[in-house]
Order: sequence, then C-alpha cells, then structure tokens
Amino acid sequence: MNKLLIVGTVAFDAIETPFGKTDKILGGAGTYIGLSASFFNVSSAIVSVVGDDFPQEYLDLMTARNIDISGIEIVKGGKTFFWAGKYHNDLNSRDTLVTELNTLADFNPVVPENFKDADVVMLGNLHPNIQIGVLDQLTAQPKLVVLDTMNFWMDCALPELKEVMKRIDVITINDEEARQLSGEYSLVKAAAKIHEMGPKYVVIKKGEHGALLFHGKDIFFAPALPLEEVFDPTGAGDTFAGGFAGYIAQSENVSFDNMKNAIIYGSNLASFCVEKFGTERMEKLEKQEVNDRLRQFKALTQFEITT
Repeated sequence: MNKLLIVGTVAFDAIETPFGKTDKILGGAGTYIGLSASFFNVSSAIVSVVGDDFPQEYLDLMTARNIDISGIEIVKGGKTFFWAGKYHNDLNSRDTLVTELNTLADFNPVVPENFKDADVVMLGNLHPNIQIGVLDQLTAQPKLVVLDTMNFWMDCALPELKEVMKRIDVITINDEEARQLSGEYSLVKAAAKIHEMGPKYVVIKKGEHGALLFHGKDIFFAPALPLEEVFDPTGAGDTFAGGFAGYIAQSENVSFDNMKNAIIYGSNLASFCVEKFGTERMEKLEKQEVNDRLRQFKALTQFEITT
C-alpha cells in the first residue's frame, strides 16, 4: 500500500455562519486532509502537534480511519492551536476573531521513521519553514509533493515560501492568492508565473466556482457541484487537497491526465465537507455516498459535440 505523509494543523475551531455557530470543535488542515484521504486505499500519517487538552476521542477517530498518529506530538501542559472565525452572508468571506498558536508556536515536526520514504507528501497550510523541515527529513524522493499555502505566508514569509516552492511538484491555492503571489490578474498568466517559481502543476481553487489545473500550456477545469445546502466552508480546501493527494497516492500515476481525475475526486469530497459544521459530515460520510456523488459529477460535465 502506498504511503501518504500529511503535514498540517490538528486543532480546535469555533465557527459562526449565517446558519448557526459552534463552540470549540475539531478542526485543522491536517485533520481535514487526513479524513478526506482516508477514503482511498493508502497508508497515511499526520505530522502535527497538540496540547494535552486535545480529546482522546479525536485521536481515536483518526486511528479508526487507519491514519497513523505517531507523528502527532502531544505537549504535556500545552494548549492546542485554536482558531475562531465568522463567515459573511455569501460564505465566501470571513473575519478571523481569534488565533491562538499555542503549541504550534514552537512546533518542530518529526516525521515517523516508516513514513520518511512516503510516496506522496501533502504539505498542509503551515509556516514554510515547517514544510521545509519535513522535506529535509525524507530519505527518498517522493513521487509527488503537494503544497498548500495561503496569503498570510505571502505577506510575512515570502522568501521562505519561495524556497519551499522550488522543492515541490504541485501547489494548491485560491484565485485571490494566485493573483497576489504572481502579480497577475489573469489566472492563466498567474499560473505561468507560478510555474517559473518551481511547481510543475498549479491548482487554483475557486470555491463554489470549481478548480483549475495548469501544467505548461495544458489547462483543465472542474466545476463545483451545485448544492442545496452549504452550512460551513471551513476545511473545504483542505478536504479537496486530501482527496487530490489520496487519489494520486492510490493510483500511483502522476500524469496530467490522472490529475484531472484527482481534481474531480477532491472536488467531490469537498462538496460533502461544506454540508455540516466542521468535520461532522466527513466523520459520518459513507463510501457509497462518495461513489453516488461521483456519478453526479460525471453527469454534470459529460456532453458530446457533433460537427
């Protein structure tokens, strides 16, 4: 079974949307990526850090999904990373209310020995120096390294971000971040500029408007599935990334054509994530539901041209 190494936050979130609000619940990029990737036939591990305030039931949830948690450091007396946010009515914008780094402030990642030769590495949204620290521990070159990042690191750690970008194969960012990173408004021109920074493949996420995949002159677009109800977009991008990386790890195929499939599988899983608050929908999601919705995606996009 192929190995997928996931690096990202395992955290607490408190979320408010027009449809309600939560107290502290399970969150974090690493969590969403891991839950999403668990729908594929891969051996995965999460590298992260939490405090001893992190409930055992959350760790048990990951173990039950066959996620190796030996790389999650538990700091005695420490407090787990916490983020609180409030979404606006359109759910496309949000205000951060609270950010408490806690144990994440001094996090030095340690990759489990049996994952230092991982086939696919998914670098979730963290400080670029942490991402570099993980790559430095690998004993073999992965078939694919995927990087997720955000505008915050472009603002405060751009030189470090550019260093890690030289060592990865795929970058996943949203359209606003692609424009900021490249200085180009056109997403086609933005992707070309980002290619020059290192990544062979550029995935630009457009939320409810789907995702774009760029590789040189080749472009692929996948729509987002129109949904009746969207409760909470938190973690949707990470769920997308987990589905993308999980599918690639399972299929052992890193070609552009196969990445088209990976984009669809990632978009499919992300469409479930937004239907409930936090990780609730992903925790209860059944494989049959995933397969049924994949058929909906196919019906949504399949057509014939007669000339």
